[in-house]
Amino acid sequence: MQWSLLRPAGLAPAALVLTTMAASAEGGKSAGPSEFLLVTQIVLLIAVGRGLGEIMQRIGQPSVIGELLAGILLGPSLFGWIWPEAQAAIFPKMPEQKAMLDGIAQVGILLLLLLTGMETDLKLVRKVGKAAIAISIAGILVPFACGFALGEYLPDALLPKPEQRLVASLFMGTALSISSVKIVAVVVREMNFMRRNVGQIIVATAVIDDTIGWIIIAVIFSLASQGTLDIASVAKAVLGTLVFLAISFTVGRRLVFQLIRWANDNLVSAAAVITVILLLMGVMALITHAIGVHTVLGAFVAGILVGESPILTRQIDERLRGLISSFFMPVFFGLAGLSADLSVLRDPTLLMLTALLVVIASVGKFGGAFAGGTLGGLSTRESLALASGMNARGSTEVIIATIGLSIGVLSQNLFTMIVTMAIVTTMAMPPMLRAALAKLPMNKEEKERLEREEFEKRGFVANLERPLLAVDESVTATFASHIVGLIAGMRGLPITVLHIGKRASEQQKDRDADKSHEAVVKKAAETVSAVGDGDSGSIDVVTRARRAELGETITEEARKGFDLLVVGVDKVAAAKDRFDRSIEDIAAKFDGPLAIVAAKGKHLKQPMPDGLNILVPVSGSGVSKRGAEVAVALTQAGSGSLRVIYVATTRDKGAQRGASRGLGQEAGILKDASDLAARYDVDITTTLRVNRSPEAAILREIDTTDVDLVVMGVDRIQADHLSFGGVADAVLRQSKVSVLLVSSGEARQASSEKG
Repeated sequence: MQWSLLRPAGLAPAALVLTTMAASAEGGKSAGPSEFLLVTQIVLLIAVGRGLGEIMQRIGQPSVIGELLAGILLGPSLFGWIWPEAQAAIFPKMPEQKAMLDGIAQVGILLLLLLTGMETDLKLVRKVGKAAIAISIAGILVPFACGFALGEYLPDALLPKPEQRLVASLFMGTALSISSVKIVAVVVREMNFMRRNVGQIIVATAVIDDTIGWIIIAVIFSLASQGTLDIASVAKAVLGTLVFLAISFTVGRRLVFQLIRWANDNLVSAAAVITVILLLMGVMALITHAIGVHTVLGAFVAGILVGESPILTRQIDERLRGLISSFFMPVFFGLAGLSADLSVLRDPTLLMLTALLVVIASVGKFGGAFAGGTLGGLSTRESLALASGMNARGSTEVIIATIGLSIGVLSQNLFTMIVTMAIVTTMAMPPMLRAALAKLPMNKEEKERLEREEFEKRGFVANLERPLLAVDESVTATFASHIVGLIAGMRGLPITVLHIGKRASEQQKDRDADKSHEAVVKKAAETVSAVGDGDSGSIDVVTRARRAELGETITEEARKGFDLLVVGVDKVAAAKDRFDRSIEDIAAKFDGPLAIVAAKGKHLKQPMPDGLNILVPVSGSGVSKRGAEVAVALTQAGSGSLRVIYVATTRDKGAQRGASRGLGQEAGILKDASDLAARYDVDITTTLRVNRSPEAAILREIDTTDVDLVVMGVDRIQADHLSFGGVADAVLRQSKVSVLLVSSGEARQASSEKG
């Protein structure tokens, strides 16, 4: 039975209606590109792609498979087979119309590569660099040889120019050997394997594959278009890529960070940082295009540099991800599916040759990647998982095949065969990778890293990106600078030092104070350089002076996105259970987490101590856990000791019930603190004080031990003045040693209970 007979009679004129509406929308110029058709195409690709993507995810496949299938269903393979008139009306072959959709798709893939780069952990890539290079080389050479051999034996009928079989064979070898970094990254990310070591190796190898692939294509294009090998063009591409990467990962890293901070701090327009990042992505894509390499490499490197920037990465990721996933990805991957006409595979000969192509491509890539993984020092199971992941071809092969088709090296049938191979290998990749990873045990180091990262997602200190330090000329300010430097030095956080003493225009010594505090922060960061890695101990510090009233100054700084304000001023407490007026003014204008430093005891004479002996009270509440995190970070950053004391307040009993079950409340809460410290290799001493009031227990512990700093997580209490409750106030006023109060961002209702 003919498919045309199955169509509802009332829908037969639909294609003509679409064409007529498009012509009307363009003022009757039906021969030109149509905005109406463009919107129709986008709506269909998004609706069908996201719908099939939802189905794919429900059955354990990544949504990108559904988006690829959407293009196949809407293209000549199915829709065009069932109803060619409607398909031709909605997706006409006019170059101008196709170029409109192509433009959107290309912007989308650049954004996808930007996002992928942001999620790439260079520290892990550096660790697996040897394996990634070995895998990439072996993973290209083996399937390239297989593809080249297949091209040499293809029937003449499949070649538009049999006399150029060499170039066609080179195209076949390239198409079989290159993994699509775009597809691989999407699949690995959607399957939540991006943070696994093997996931990082897969993505790193795919990046190397893609880079080598575009250089190979430049060579082949030179052969095909000029008939001779243009050594100058190839040398330009290779040397240009090396210089581009070298500059990007040296000077470029700092430049990108400075651009992001400058845009955030100085531009007042909406989404200024996103605008700067998009411009950066575009410029780097243009640079890679100018040196003869594809634009995706520039976008990917831009994403890595943005991800390496220590500020605003979470906000950037959240703003970009939704638009890319819901709009650009369905359009791009749907367009890749639209390019293939699978109906030609009804020819048994073509079907058999396509199956042979898929087998050779899979065996060659799998075998090459497995051999490379083994040579790179991976275990057998890791090599199996990696070989499974590297077998996805995706859009890279579609682009390569399109180039070959456009310059007359590949026939339409050969193009369809290559696209089919890309789709089949891409669809086979997720279940193969999932099965391989299911049998891949994590070693102790990787397990600990993943557990720590999962814990840090919910933590406070680990998610700090940009602290603000507000200080005057006092000794307390110097001690506060030292503490901030210790915290920042562990992760290379940028610090902004705001001098809130007298206005900068009033005295020259204020500028000297700025330099002094900057030096203290950097000195403290240097003390932890041996503890961390990467950027540890090397931090960026900028200083600003107050040029307006204190409240106005803090308001201006608060809008820049600081996620912690540390205050170090000479006078902290005032009479009648009140903080000093300056601290009151600061807290009133800053809604985020606030830390107040009070230097006492030996820190008045030695504000930059070699070590800190810290006491942290815990009660099971969220704010006490925040204090424990800060205390652990400070202990980890420098030499010294950490003592944890359990104290109870009535309002904390609900939180206590959430502590480790099966143990007593007190023991369970102390065990949670011990587990936190153990994650960062910090030794602690624990103490139970259950028969005293909280403030009495804390002060007693101070008197009977050698601690010199109390770190307390506290709540802001809703009141007509700044208050952290009776316990914090008593410790702040009566303690003989320094105190660091770390508050939450939101104020809570005051309770009648003590503390």
